[in-house]
Amino acid sequence: MSEAVKKVCVIGAGVMGAGIAAQVANAGVPVLLLDIVPKDATDRDAVAKGAVAKMLKTEPAPFMSAAAARLVETGNIDDHLDRVAECDWIVEAIVERLDIKQALYARLEQLKRPGTAVSSNTSTIPLGHLVEGRSEQFRRDFLITHFFNPPRYMRLVEIVRGEHTDVAVAEKVEAFVDRFTGKRIVRAKDTPGFIANRIGTYWLAVAVNAALDQGLTVEEADQIGGRPMGVPKTGIFGLIDLVGIDLMPLLSKSLSATLPAGDPYFATVRDLPLVDRMIAEGYTGRKGKGGFYRLDKRPDGSRAKLAIDLASGDYRPEQKPAALPPAAEKDLAALVTVPGKVGDYAWTILGQVLSYAAMLVGEAADDVVAIDDAMKLGYNWKFGPFELIDRLGPGKLAERLRAEGRAVPAILETAGERSFYRVEGGVRQFLGRDGAYHNVPRAEGVLLLEDVKRRSAPVATSASAALWDVGDGVLCLEFTAKMNALDGEVAALIEQAVALVPGRFKALVIYNEGSNFSAGANLGLALFAVKAGAWGEVEKLVAAGQRAFKALKYAPFPVVSAPSGLALGGGCEVLLHSDAVQAHAESYVGLVECGVGLVPGWGGHGELLDRLAKLPTMPKGPMPAVMKAFELISTAQVSKSAAQAKEMGFLRASDGVTMNRDRLLADAKARALALVDGYQPPEPPVYRLPGESGRVGIAGAVADFHRKRVATDYDVVVAGRLAEVLTGGEADLVDVVSEEQLLALERAAFLESARDERTHARVESMLMTGKPLRN
Repeated sequence: MSEAVKKVCVIGAGVMGAGIAAQVANAGVPVLLLDIVPKDATDRDAVAKGAVAKMLKTEPAPFMSAAAARLVETGNIDDHLDRVAECDWIVEAIVERLDIKQALYARLEQLKRPGTAVSSNTSTIPLGHLVEGRSEQFRRDFLITHFFNPPRYMRLVEIVRGEHTDVAVAEKVEAFVDRFTGKRIVRAKDTPGFIANRIGTYWLAVAVNAALDQGLTVEEADQIGGRPMGVPKTGIFGLIDLVGIDLMPLLSKSLSATLPAGDPYFATVRDLPLVDRMIAEGYTGRKGKGGFYRLDKRPDGSRAKLAIDLASGDYRPEQKPAALPPAAEKDLAALVTVPGKVGDYAWTILGQVLSYAAMLVGEAADDVVAIDDAMKLGYNWKFGPFELIDRLGPGKLAERLRAEGRAVPAILETAGERSFYRVEGGVRQFLGRDGAYHNVPRAEGVLLLEDVKRRSAPVATSASAALWDVGDGVLCLEFTAKMNALDGEVAALIEQAVALVPGRFKALVIYNEGSNFSAGANLGLALFAVKAGAWGEVEKLVAAGQRAFKALKYAPFPVVSAPSGLALGGGCEVLLHSDAVQAHAESYVGLVECGVGLVPGWGGHGELLDRLAKLPTMPKGPMPAVMKAFELISTAQVSKSAAQAKEMGFLRASDGVTMNRDRLLADAKARALALVDGYQPPEPPVYRLPGESGRVGIAGAVADFHRKRVATDYDVVVAGRLAEVLTGGEADLVDVVSEEQLLALERAAFLESARDERTHARVESMLMTGKPLRN
């Protein structure tokens, strides 16, 4: 049904409205963005235009490409509201005031086409209140679509249907939100705060109050209430700094005005003079002068991290708390029983927040899956509340609540000693309110490797990779090392896969469900070999990688790579050797080896040159593609989206982009199967490269950057090695350079770089600090 949404109107060009408009445009769908006419303005569309201009300068970027920004038309609600008749979905994202929203709806009711969906991005106002006084048709066309900020990057959308909402209208919007804006939908009930913000606001209030009451430092609170509970590395106070301290009183006021009497949230509401003072003085978090943490500039230009003293309100140097007991790091049951402040604080958070989440099953959501998904996707929790309860033990949680004289939520009574999740017959199931287990639902067309792995054994494995049968004759290669780093084990399994597919399978998909597709070669392993003087092993690794990647390229069957997150260095080279790429929209692609003093070693030079030369915008001749490749590789440029990776040349124009991460494997599998009939591997390329004259030109540009101190001394050396490969070594303009010759040049340049102690220093810095060394 998503085809029916061909144009969207977003009313309200604030942070949320503009961000929603940008994400719709990122999907290639035209958007009309409207806002008020500013007072005394010469340009009546200035508010909406200004929002687009601001987004083009914002980091992280709301737009995935400059082309997406051009799909946003701007206007104002006085002159252009009648244009909602052109649109198939109208998103209202204006100020959270019921009277202003209702006045807008009254106007929309007269202008929109029947069947055109209208949704509000409200996070606090019940749907029933919003549609009071509206016609029956308007009520049928209305629902709530609550996006999370920033709309491009947060994967959650809570959708609330009203009692009058037309199912077909809701399904049309849900299909578009899923497939085009790339969100996982959680259906919430029409209750205050819906799911994520209701639990999330309560969680933060409980955690802040307990830290103050129990005399913890912000660092201690973030340590205890952070990673052991699967909370993002920011921890409690770091997260509040990230979202904005000034939002705390606003959310508190909103929920206090709408929650039913007796809700446990009211027990958390109190005056917080420290927070009031911080807001008044501009310490609103990362968007302000600082927050619970702040960076203080030293006289030498470096920065020191400070933390606020919760008792005095004064800033002091950040203090690293004492390490938690090892068992408490991973075992929640151990964490809450640690004597003293660690166990007390952990139990205060978990006891109150998990029981509150359990209380909301049936009230805010139909089942535990919706609540878990809302918190994982909306607040980046690693585990949802009921997954945490399983780790703590449902029976133990209920027992401790009873012992303290506190109410035990009905769903905990239903569970008894049983877990909320189990795997039965290879299928993950959840415990329902009826006391029975039900299959965890998957949206139609979603294929997840985690589900495949529950019901089957791998076809083959190595220490760093695995092969899985994902059905319909498609084999999937999964990287499994830390950061999905690539090594000799991966290369060996690639060659095994190439031998396995013919006769047993039709195609190969390279995919995994880690946060990143691959951060590149295993630098730690390579550095260890170099330090040990095991040059033979380093040479074997480079040769094995080249052999394996070329085996992918020339395999007698289609190979489709499906990246998400980082695809750097060797990870990028995997994409470059694939017949097609089906990339998640949030794919960040680049050949970054020069940052650590190396050059690409697994065939990346030739494959990138080939792609760049075929770009319709690339001027003819040997030098333009070489210069562009040199620019991309020498400066370690990384795309900020799959769309930008196409513009840069890392992906082909014909490569696919999947907006919803959950649909990536299914899309890649379909792409691979579509290539099977009549498949022929590519012919080996030949290159006409500029030789010595090209190297002279590149050297001149690098020297200029060195004089301007943009390039360091060692940058000049690395650039020279890179230029040697890209220009064809001893080749002349009239010579043809074969793929094998280019691979030989690449191996030589890589090994020369690997022997250089300045490279070792760069690699060590990257492994220790995550930052490149400028030597």
